[in-house]
Amino acid sequence: MASHHPQAVSDNISTLRHEPSWRDWDELQVLVTNLPRDITTGELWSCFRREGHINKIDIKEDSRGFRNGKATVSFKPPPMKAFWGIRPYFVHLRHGGRAAVELRLEQKLRIFSFLSPQHPQRKYPEVMKMCANSVDFGVMYDQRSMMIMHTSKSTVQKKIEFVQNMLHREIVAVFEVDIKDSANGQPPFQGGPASGYVRTETFRFHTPLARLSKVYITQENADRIELVMSLETPPAFSRKLPEKDTHDEKARFWSEHYAWYRQTDIVYSPATLKSSPVALRKLKPIIDIGRWKTYRFSFDKAKNSQSQYWLMCQALRDYNVQVEPLADFRIAPTRELVVWDYIDNRLATPETASSALQDLMAANEIHPVSFPVRYLLEVCISHGCLNEYNLDRDFISRLRLMDGSDACNLLEYIANQGKRIFDPMTIFDLQVIKKPASEPQIPHYCTWMQSATVTPSTIYYHVPTVEISNRVIRHYSEHADRFLRVRFTDELLERKIFSTDKDTSNEVFTRIKRTMQNGIVIGERHYVFLAFGNSQFRDGGAYFFAPLPYLHPQQMRAWMGSFTHIKSIAVYAARLGQCFSTTRAITGTKPEVHEIEDVERNDLVFTDGVGRISPLLACLVASELGILRTSPEPPSVFQFRLEGCKGILAVSAVAAPKEISISIRPSQHKFDAIGEVLEIVRWSQLVAANLNRQLIIVLSTLGVADSVFLKKQRQQLSSLEKAMTDEKTALGLLQRDIDPNQMTLTLAGMILDGFQQFQDPFVVSLLRLWRAWSIKCLKEKARILISQGAFLFGCVDETGQLRGHYRTKSPAEDETSLPQIFVQLSKDFDGNSNPWVVKGPMILARNPSLHPGDIRIVYGVDVAELHHLKDVVVMPQTGDIPLGRMCSGGDLDGDDYLVFWDKELFPPEWNHEPMDYTPPPKMEVRRPITSDDLTSYFVTYMKNDNLPTIAHAHLALADFMDEGVKASKCLQLAALHSMAVDYFKTGVPAQLTRELRPSQWPHFMEKEHQKQYHSRKILGKLYDEIDLVGFEPVYHLTFDSRILSAYQLDQSILDDAYEVKKEYDIAVRRIMAQHDIKSDFEVWSTFVLHHSRKMKDFKFHEEIGNLSSSLKDRFRSRCYEKAGSEKDIKHFVAAMYTVTAEEVALAVRERRLLEKEEEVENLTPAKMPFISFPWIFHDLLGKIAKDDQSKAEGRTDVGPSLLIDQGEQTTKNSAVLPTHEEPNTSETGNRVTHCGQTLELVGGIGSGLDTTEAQPLTPSSEFSEGISDSESLVDCIVPEGFSGSIGNGDDKTFETDSEADEEHEEFAVDEEKDTDQVSEKDENIVWVTPRPSALEKLAKLIEQ
Repeated sequence: MASHHPQAVSDNISTLRHEPSWRDWDELQVLVTNLPRDITTGELWSCFRREGHINKIDIKEDSRGFRNGKATVSFKPPPMKAFWGIRPYFVHLRHGGRAAVELRLEQKLRIFSFLSPQHPQRKYPEVMKMCANSVDFGVMYDQRSMMIMHTSKSTVQKKIEFVQNMLHREIVAVFEVDIKDSANGQPPFQGGPASGYVRTETFRFHTPLARLSKVYITQENADRIELVMSLETPPAFSRKLPEKDTHDEKARFWSEHYAWYRQTDIVYSPATLKSSPVALRKLKPIIDIGRWKTYRFSFDKAKNSQSQYWLMCQALRDYNVQVEPLADFRIAPTRELVVWDYIDNRLATPETASSALQDLMAANEIHPVSFPVRYLLEVCISHGCLNEYNLDRDFISRLRLMDGSDACNLLEYIANQGKRIFDPMTIFDLQVIKKPASEPQIPHYCTWMQSATVTPSTIYYHVPTVEISNRVIRHYSEHADRFLRVRFTDELLERKIFSTDKDTSNEVFTRIKRTMQNGIVIGERHYVFLAFGNSQFRDGGAYFFAPLPYLHPQQMRAWMGSFTHIKSIAVYAARLGQCFSTTRAITGTKPEVHEIEDVERNDLVFTDGVGRISPLLACLVASELGILRTSPEPPSVFQFRLEGCKGILAVSAVAAPKEISISIRPSQHKFDAIGEVLEIVRWSQLVAANLNRQLIIVLSTLGVADSVFLKKQRQQLSSLEKAMTDEKTALGLLQRDIDPNQMTLTLAGMILDGFQQFQDPFVVSLLRLWRAWSIKCLKEKARILISQGAFLFGCVDETGQLRGHYRTKSPAEDETSLPQIFVQLSKDFDGNSNPWVVKGPMILARNPSLHPGDIRIVYGVDVAELHHLKDVVVMPQTGDIPLGRMCSGGDLDGDDYLVFWDKELFPPEWNHEPMDYTPPPKMEVRRPITSDDLTSYFVTYMKNDNLPTIAHAHLALADFMDEGVKASKCLQLAALHSMAVDYFKTGVPAQLTRELRPSQWPHFMEKEHQKQYHSRKILGKLYDEIDLVGFEPVYHLTFDSRILSAYQLDQSILDDAYEVKKEYDIAVRRIMAQHDIKSDFEVWSTFVLHHSRKMKDFKFHEEIGNLSSSLKDRFRSRCYEKAGSEKDIKHFVAAMYTVTAEEVALAVRERRLLEKEEEVENLTPAKMPFISFPWIFHDLLGKIAKDDQSKAEGRTDVGPSLLIDQGEQTTKNSAVLPTHEEPNTSETGNRVTHCGQTLELVGGIGSGLDTTEAQPLTPSSEFSEGISDSESLVDCIVPEGFSGSIGNGDDKTFETDSEADEEHEEFAVDEEKDTDQVSEKDENIVWVTPRPSALEKLAKLIEQ
């Protein structure tokens, strides 16, 4: 509290009366100086809170990171009086006493208004607010009615606030809830007097404008306005605590937002949740925040400004949120939610059922819903395709009466469409195709996996997908369908749950612990926690298993190995996780296992994680993995798992020629386990070296000039642009900038086969995607290619000849004393395949490098005894300290290292003193470790995993501080980062203190809604020079005539190819949905521009590489099966290419008609069929294209230009393709499968295109005669909801349903769609191919 001097106050206020402009500011900031250095935000808040509402307090620091006795206190709205004129002003301190400070009104720092993105002359206030009389929570029962489940009303003391924040571009609702006891069986607010504990809590939820497509005006008259919002995913809910309890004594910054604590449930007694398993259904919530996602706000016009309301509506429209009336809006009667009881119990014939349904049920015994059907039903409900309040007895009875496989097909089709169906009974009218007689098998190293995502407010189940298996799932393969892969994220579109040093997310972490402890219930199955893989653990994921009477997770963990000797919970979890590594089991041979000793010195292990593999076994392993198909020799190093051992195996030079063996060191043995199968995680290969932001900031601090980095980035940008038209440039860059999945080399091979020269649409589009991906990496990560460098596995010098690092030497002064490494590359980056040894000074580093000592200068030498090792970094076993350890604490059990010999990047300062990377002692317990210990550790790790936060803070401060990475705070952060890296093995968290958090962020880090500055250092310069490039495929280009004319293809092979393409497209779409990927180009190439961010980009690139590789393996096998023999595979590949060409050509033509454009440069993947299918055989396509003996038969060219401009021409290879959306087909036998509708045309695919004219499809008639000018659109599409038949004697019927086009969100609900009409811009259409004469007339229409 301040001591006032009345005369001084009076004089100052009278002076300020002449300048009252501050009263009109949105926010006012007062600078406080002469503060004690140990002042806290709590003391400042206690002192100044009586002056007005404080929204921020910021205690300042100088550029060296020390407090400077200054702070700013922000008020919003401005205070009532000009208290800053009081002199002196006293601040009372927490330990007694007071301090005299000086106050000064800061100038208005920023403009609290925003220009309209649509109308530059229009401005919007930063915050616009209206007060509502009430807010209703519920669900949309149909397109025009809402079922209200709870209502909160405004009071005199607390108004309901409806706020539009244009700075954050979000809508915030603040409301109170009277929480009463509903234990008497009555819902809250509907029974008698409340009993038990009663309280009133303040809550809020906020939703970004980007997630909101429409706001409906359901009532507007002279007195009242009603607005309705219906969201696809739940918003984040928070509960408000007293502000005085939310200050941290060590914090420099405080915000009023720190008083808001995340909520997962709004219930009378949270204690009732403690022992409850997680399920989609919640029992007796006051507000089910995860499922009731429709909100109705009622406003009194007399209490709100009409102009403010108009402005808020205009702002929403300008940000692409439609505000429009909804006529005939109704409130649906609230109904009891009993569908779960119907699902779980056997049914009697419902009295309300139709007579036909009663007869059907009477004639058949009613069985409970099978688990596969129940699971997929909950998939549909959890994603909002079906709503539980729309489901009734008739629906469940009808579902039970279906064949189980047909029901699964139907529900998976609905789930994959991702659209809300308000009348569930209509799904039974859909026709889905039956499973094919020949079913594709997934690769032996893959499995079908069910999965779930647990968010703070609800749970989502996902359609089963194909994943690479692990040791545990392979062993229990007969129970594979009882595994559930679970991931914990924030609300579905918010992605990862971030760690926090505050308690504001305690409820979220408590929900995670409850899930791990109590399990997940789906029908009769109760999934309980099993274990987690190490990578899965870091991404917030775990495996659950539904126990059987004879098989429980405790037994399964016992089978994995003997862990009783382990006393550290972190180590115990890591050893269990070792069994869940994604691996390929080598089943073709059983190796002998020998033991060899580690090399140890100074209590350090120089051979940590390195074993040996005999050359013959390396060849056998490489052959089984398919590596020898593309490489003349096996890799030099394999990362492996065997029983309880892990690490790498390097090819041995001392093994006998016929020896099939591996040699294991003690450092590789982690625990005892049963099993003799060698498992491979990955293997060594040549990958390009790239800089990144961390490396650049360290090199810059060590003295590398900015101009060096800028020059290299400009050269890379220039090469990328030139590569689009110049084959030589493209080949040079692709063969140098090799990605971890080696897809750039694949693309280079396609160019060498002439596909860029012939302008194949897939290859040209792929080049464009690669350019967009590369430029995105430059912009966001400063991923600058180092042409003289490589990214390689590390291993040890078994000969002992390489010189190590000795502390007594002075390597900065003498190159002859530098540590030595051996690097032999299998080829150069110009495509030459001659191995060569890199000699001379090199830089050795490991990602991430944060400390100035992490970058080491070493010397490359040639050692003849090491020539059998290629594409690896061989490090010495001599010296005082392992060389890898000095590089960010690395070892040799599978770490990758960056080596480059580009002299321009050598800093003036060599080999700064390395950091001590000794991890802290492990936390141990003196008792057996239990499952509860594992789950508690999992949650504790999630809450305290500060690794990304520390890395971001280091980058920001390294840019801000004058000393760069050598600044004291950066060195502390580097040490904390090392501790955070080791956290999952030690159990000791790295605590990021407030004083180490940046108070402002460089602009290149794109920290929205944070205080930013424009960086003038190298990373800011690099960022400013990059403009992102979008990805625009070129579907309109002509397909390669060399392949289209290579063989005469009969109708049966075209039909088979098209059948497999349908299956392939479904599999690709699953991966796209799983990871929120936008195109099949990205899945095929792994150059993914945007994904769901469920894992880090580098890990995701590895994950999508595995998925893409297994997808290609799976469908290559399927194609060989269809082709019948190795001899016929080329013909089949040509057929694959042909049907794809036809499908794309047809879609291009129809898009051109639909959009009435002569040019179709803007075709997007969301509107077009998948094109990547034939390219799973890119090598065979190249051989066909270059085969001089191939003779063109039939047509010589197929592409959009031919089919449009020469529509009357047809050939024997023309394929009539029914739809540009994939007809969803069955994939496996007794698995959950993806099925959908089919549109069968007369004569099937490619039936010769007879002369019978196609007839237009209309809701009331079959095909009519010909195509008239007025029917140019309707004649070639089928409206949604239409049921009809295709003429010419074929009685096959079809129905269409709302298709999930890729331009919509995965689970979008388009409630306003008029399914009886087709507009010119309607994307939800099913394409039907007209007959030849129709093609001719369509071509004439285009000419007109």
